[in-house]
Amino acid sequence: MAWFKRKEKGITTATEDKMDIPKGLWYKSPTGKIIDAEELARNLFVSPEDGFHVRIGSEAYFDILFDNNEFVELDKNMTSKDPLHFVDTKKYADRLKEVMEKTQLKDAVRTGVGKSKGRELVICCMDFAFIGGSMGAVVGEKIARGIDHAIKNRLPFVMISKSGGARMMEAAYSLMQLAKTSVKLAQLAEAKLPYISLCTDPTTGGTTASYAMLGDINISEPGALIGFAGPRVVRDTTGKDLPEGFQTAEFLLEHGFLDFITPRKELKDKINLYIDLIQNNDIR
Repeated sequence: MAWFKRKEKGITTATEDKMDIPKGLWYKSPTGKIIDAEELARNLFVSPEDGFHVRIGSEAYFDILFDNNEFVELDKNMTSKDPLHFVDTKKYADRLKEVMEKTQLKDAVRTGVGKSKGRELVICCMDFAFIGGSMGAVVGEKIARGIDHAIKNRLPFVMISKSGGARMMEAAYSLMQLAKTSVKLAQLAEAKLPYISLCTDPTTGGTTASYAMLGDINISEPGALIGFAGPRVVRDTTGKDLPEGFQTAEFLLEHGFLDFITPRKELKDKINLYIDLIQNNDIR
């Protein structure tokens, strides 16, 4: 009776096939709570039973943060190339084509410009559904251009990170984006414009090592995984057991890597509050 037996060991779902937003009539949270999918959507994909924050993408974050979901998307048609002709289990060029068709995204980050609580700002938001939110040359370029737009128009800049780190298929091209985005953020700081960094689940690898931790104020959603290398790699390298809650948002807040943990329902109010405080504006 092979119907009830696993024929292949291990998890075989490719990263790009993993869902950001759950599909179906019901959703089961990691604590075992069963939630109606429509109720979950009305609650901004936060479980009303246990407060678990389900992963969402740029479409949902833009809807939450921009007034009436009205914004202009910058560089919307910019796509990645394959200069190294990289091949792993499949050609990188083929992988890009497949994931673009599946997700209807051009790459792992989108940039929107619009009003939030009546004032204009620039938001760059990553999409984990696109090759694990990995950071390639296009991601770095779109973030850099988003910062340039903020500087040119004297606007606050918000970065929403959700990434597995650098995109290995682009090798050194990917690693160059760490320095590139960091330099652009330094220029933003020189222009005395606010930068709010929101770390969501997961924020790891080169993203954490660059723009995700460079905000004037660094915030996170509850329970987000935030770190550089994964817990297993850290444990094997150090040869020590890791403390409870290691690499969770709550652990990082306690140890000074985050300024605040902000539930999704409060993001719009809190982000605009931080911007008003930094710019010494009247509180909205």
